[in-house]
Amino acid sequence: KESVKLIDEKEKVIVEPFEGLLIDFAKKKGASVIIRGLRAVSDFEYEMQLALMNKKLSNIDTIFFVPELKWIFLSSSIIKEIAKFGGDIQNFVPEIVVKKLREKFNNKGGNPPY
Repeated sequence: KESVKLIDEKEKVIVEPFEGLLIDFAKKKGASVIIRGLRAVSDFEYEMQLALMNKKLSNIDTIFFVPELKWIFLSSSIIKEIAKFGGDIQNFVPEIVVKKLREKFNNKGGNPPY
């Protein structure tokens, strides 16, 4: 997956793509908790359903993190749309993401990237 390739190797994060149910992957990895992010109130109902079902199926808890207020409106779709039409995304994503999106959309129409 594209986003997996963009994780900075210096970060203390391990990203592993998987197929199938998240709880099966979590059990395979020996996880006791799933961490999910919530941007808006509209995300909560769906995420809560997932968390409760995951708990019922696996007894694995879910912890929710919320972003700082300044990031609450952002989504990957919005960032890609801005980049596609040549908008400046430098204040919203790491430099590696800026670089990769510039490469991706450079020859795909719209205005030339910034």
